[in-house]
Amino acid sequence: MPGGRLTNEDRRQIAAGLAEGLGYAEIGRRLDRPASTVMREVTRNGGPGDYRADRAQKDTGERARRQKRAQPPEPELPDPGYGRDPRAVQEIADAWTAQLVGQGLPRMEARVLACLHITDSGALTAGELVQRLRVSPASISHAVAWLEQQGMLKRERVPGGRRERYVLDDEIWLRNLLASVEMQQALAAESRRAAEILGPDTPAGTRFEDSAALLIHVNEALRRATEEWRQRLAER
Repeated sequence: MPGGRLTNEDRRQIAAGLAEGLGYAEIGRRLDRPASTVMREVTRNGGPGDYRADRAQKDTGERARRQKRAQPPEPELPDPGYGRDPRAVQEIADAWTAQLVGQGLPRMEARVLACLHITDSGALTAGELVQRLRVSPASISHAVAWLEQQGMLKRERVPGGRRERYVLDDEIWLRNLLASVEMQQALAAESRRAAEILGPDTPAGTRFEDSAALLIHVNEALRRATEEWRQRLAER
């Protein structure tokens, strides 16, 4: 099937196409596959002059079996004495990641943010993130740089050492709401201006006026909620 793993029949067609002197793009069109897929398949299995379908099928299966055997076990999440079920904790991390991705965060950034959230300290070093998420240091570096730029975490020195750790900002969701209030406020102002230009008594003008009224109503409720939350935090 297009987009799935190459089958033995696919590989036979690739071999036949190479024998005809066809390019990767033409072979890919015949298979309904990207040319890059065909190129990687041929490159991994002997190159254009030495590609054999049966041998490629066998070697691919062997590589898959070796990778499966070499796959390290899932690391257990540390439990600082609270008696938590590591599998349940991992399910929370996965669910949080899915929610954050659904809100528009890139997947790796979402995984890092979820991983920090489920730790009691709210802080992890790059090495600890690499170990827990089982990804490369470069992936962690890129993700934390993006999150730091968005104001969703900050970095600090580990006490008594030279390493850095990444720390959750406890007000990230509050700031997220305030940013949303500002954005909706600007949108409401533009909607009001559009209503005036189009005419408040016209269908288009009425539509913009109603949109502005809704945005202002929701913004006032959000602003009151954030002020009440800050007061609760101060009292606590």
